[in-house]
Amino acid sequence: MTDTTFTHAIAQSTVNAQQLWFTGVEQVEVRECELAAPSAGEMLIEVECSAISAGTEMLVYRGQIPQDMALDASITALQDQSQYPLQYGYASVGIVKAIGDNIDASWLGQRVFAFQPHASHFLAKPSGLIKVPADIAAEDAVFLPNMETAVNLVHDGKPLLGERVVVLGQGIVGLLVSQLLAQFPLAQLHSVDAIPLRRERSLQLGTHSVFDPFSAVDISALKQQLMDFTGDTADKKTGADLIYELSGSPQALNLAIELSGFASRIVIGSWYGNKTAAIALGGDAHRNRLTITTSQVSSLAPELSGRWSKTRRFELSWNMLRKLRPSQFITHSVPLSDAPGLYQELHESPAKILQAVFVYSHT
Repeated sequence: MTDTTFTHAIAQSTVNAQQLWFTGVEQVEVRECELAAPSAGEMLIEVECSAISAGTEMLVYRGQIPQDMALDASITALQDQSQYPLQYGYASVGIVKAIGDNIDASWLGQRVFAFQPHASHFLAKPSGLIKVPADIAAEDAVFLPNMETAVNLVHDGKPLLGERVVVLGQGIVGLLVSQLLAQFPLAQLHSVDAIPLRRERSLQLGTHSVFDPFSAVDISALKQQLMDFTGDTADKKTGADLIYELSGSPQALNLAIELSGFASRIVIGSWYGNKTAAIALGGDAHRNRLTITTSQVSSLAPELSGRWSKTRRFELSWNMLRKLRPSQFITHSVPLSDAPGLYQELHESPAKILQAVFVYSHT
């Protein structure tokens, strides 16, 4: 039987897909769903791995998502979901196993990335898939949205030669931002995170020093590092030039303000869901003419759109995936059936997990 005949046989039959569903606060379950053969203009993708976004997905798991908005207005699969039961996830890599009519045969066997909830199989149109370059492994490709986010954050922060930069939060996006910034000729690059495993990895990636946000000694030492001792209007030069808030904690914004100085720039990359916190914008924060920018990867900064497009940013992200190999951050690879235990571990013991992925075996 030729490959073409085999593919045709698959396309004429149904497939039992395993899908992850969030069914309530701290409740997930794996459901089986029968997928029909791909119709005209569709393809069947057999998933190799899908990555958990510990920040955003834990908001869903804990019931901290706003009830009046879609989970992600830019991702088709997530636009109509904001209440349980719901599917979530936006980083899947798999192989095109069958195609419907009006699909170019070159798609067959192609490894693809999709902004798709966790599932063993799914149907998609070409517009919902991104071809993975042949030299990039599935375990690196699954970090594409994280890398694109990190690239977007660096672009929005506009780091300059010789600046002092602080990254608050060393989850996966924070680590990638730190790793990208480590390639710049900065005067100082510091990171802050409460989890020792993340601080250790941050140092390995090229951060100059790391600090615990809950240690008064550490924060005092960081502030001392950010002092300017040239004697030339030192009051205006004290503090970080650029601060990224990527911790997912609204309270961290106050630490960002504490670490800032005159005309400092603060870039907020965290999504807080329905969490809020009182932010101290009085006193020095008001006098210092701070620039506070919210950064979200679904759009391009207006000042960049004349030269940059989503396509160009994806090309850069693929190159950074080749160079930085983020698969090194994977600490847990588990089958989808282990999802309830894994999410509970992420909820109760996040310090033990750097990046978790679901892996799918197909017989």
